[in-house]
Amino acid sequence: MGMRKLRYFIKEGASSIFTHRFMSFASVFVIVACLIIMGSFSLLALNVNRIIDTLERENQILVFVNENYTEEQSRALEAAILQVENVNRVEFVSREQALDSFKSLYDDSTMLQDLDPDVLRDRYIVYLDDISLMSQTQEALKNIEGIDLVNAHLEISDGFIRVRNIVSAVSVILVAVLLIISLFIMSNTIKLTTFDRREEIAIMKMVGATSSFIRWPFVVEGLILGVTGAAIAFLAQWGFYELISRNILTGTGLSFISVIPFSSVALYISLIFLALGLGVGVFGSITAIKNYLKV
Repeated sequence: MGMRKLRYFIKEGASSIFTHRFMSFASVFVIVACLIIMGSFSLLALNVNRIIDTLERENQILVFVNENYTEEQSRALEAAILQVENVNRVEFVSREQALDSFKSLYDDSTMLQDLDPDVLRDRYIVYLDDISLMSQTQEALKNIEGIDLVNAHLEISDGFIRVRNIVSAVSVILVAVLLIISLFIMSNTIKLTTFDRREEIAIMKMVGATSSFIRWPFVVEGLILGVTGAAIAFLAQWGFYELISRNILTGTGLSFISVIPFSSVALYISLIFLALGLGVGVFGSITAIKNYLKV
């Protein structure tokens, strides 16, 4: 493609945007809105996954050893526990340590001073790789000889997994629906342009202009609208994310929640927005003009 042709395509594509200002603005607005909604749910899904990953590292199963076992026998169970699938690491807690921890819960522990550590049991704090497998891991730990009781917070883990699945499913559905809406709006915008220029297109076809020569200005128009929408959406997404993560979370007492810094995902978000903007613009343009090239 020569520079002369390229300049012509860019000029025609850009002039068409200003000719149909309202529809061009509507297209950019819809692309921005769709990308922000898609980006927000995607960032929400990423943060939910991060929170659950953190919980997986912190979530514990408490394993109580047979009360008749000596501390040496209890410690010997560590190897068997570590061999259980999905167990990441373990922490041994002796009777004495458990009693000290119990006493620390009370401001006045004088009445507990004479409590014998033997009333408690040696135990292990077990950390998991995947909390979705907590139930299976609990059953496997129960089968180890010397383990009398296994306490696992199945309701909590199931709740977090359910939230993650719902957020992920909603994100995928929204992305698909919003992409279709964006393509529809973009296609209609280009259709309006081609409808106004249908006679010009027909004359160009009759004098021998190729379909690609006629199509390129509309493709350029779609590209410009798509890139513009993607750029505005990225900046808006950045601002909204920082506002929510810095002000709203801290202002509502949720500052203990650790969110992913936008800077760590900015490159990926910008590339995805650019790809989606370009894809919507080009595909919408090609779809809209296809029928008008049949003369």
